[in-house]
Amino acid sequence: MQNILERPISLIARATAVAGTLDILSAGIYMVMAGRNPWVAPISIASAIWPGAQKAGVAAILVGLLLHFAIMLVMVSVFVAIAQRMRWIAVQPMAAGALYGLLLWAVMNLIVLPLRWPALFPHFTSQSLAEQLFSHIVLVGIAMAWMTSKAMRPG
Repeated sequence: MQNILERPISLIARATAVAGTLDILSAGIYMVMAGRNPWVAPISIASAIWPGAQKAGVAAILVGLLLHFAIMLVMVSVFVAIAQRMRWIAVQPMAAGALYGLLLWAVMNLIVLPLRWPALFPHFTSQSLAEQLFSHIVLVGIAMAWMTSKAMRPG
């Protein structure tokens, strides 16, 4: 197997861009499906660190997108570090990605969001749970695992 330490920054950048884009697009689509403005998603992300984000317009959207991709960068970097030590990920990217995506969902929805907004989280409907699990498992976990597995394969 190729040592992904040779080019981890390239892999991390590409996986962050792909998984982050798929995830934020899915959030926007879910907003539209709920009859809401798709820009609510990045503005909500920005509001985690900026209380006035709801009234800041384009600036809040940009901050939200930057914060979203920064969080995704951490998620991908941790996964790549794990993959370097657990080589079975290259052989079983679907299983590894599904497990990691489920772990990411649990951390975000059962720890991070309730700590930031205890009055709002955790709160699940069957639809929101399905959407969140799909996004975290398929669009984030499996996407980054597949890209990492591809980078770990020889030649």
